[in-house]
Amino acid sequence: MLGADAVLDPPPRRVLVAGTAGVGKTTTAGRIAAAIGAPHTEIDGLYHGPGWTVLPTFEQEVRRVTSAPTWVSEWQYRSVRALLVERADTLVWLDLPRRVAFWRLLRRTLRRRLRRTVLWNGNVEPPLWTFLTRREHILRWGIATRNAMREQVPALVPDAPHLRVVRLRSQREIERFVERLVVGTEYNRRRPPP
Repeated sequence: MLGADAVLDPPPRRVLVAGTAGVGKTTTAGRIAAAIGAPHTEIDGLYHGPGWTVLPTFEQEVRRVTSAPTWVSEWQYRSVRALLVERADTLVWLDLPRRVAFWRLLRRTLRRRLRRTVLWNGNVEPPLWTFLTRREHILRWGIATRNAMREQVPALVPDAPHLRVVRLRSQREIERFVERLVVGTEYNRRRPPP
């Protein structure tokens, strides 16, 4: 596994961002996309239909997005994880400390709920009290799946030798990694063709 200061040669073109709920996958994916000049597709937008239903076109849309020469998305949803790994060249794992991940998830959930932020296809976060009654509430999901990610990502390494896995353990490492991508991309743009 690589770290924040790894030299990625060739530069990443098809990137997945992995991590537990709330660690900043979507934000980081957007920043990586901007740094490397690739489109970012938020995978939640392909998955969630009205009323939090699964869109019937989900897998088809993931295939379409990942057939492009460059893209960035989040590594989520069991039904497409293998396809995403197969088509990606780099996976960036945001393995932030448990307290940081939970605090970010709690803050985001509260902000979205209190502001009634409209998410994908008209969905909004459910009432906060549903944390107590629904196993799939995002806060409970974030807590329950924390250790699963720590098993799933390392398990990819032997089965996907084409995939570079970059593990970032702090916001400082995320910042350093993204900055290196920006600098590397600008260098490659100015470099004369061979």
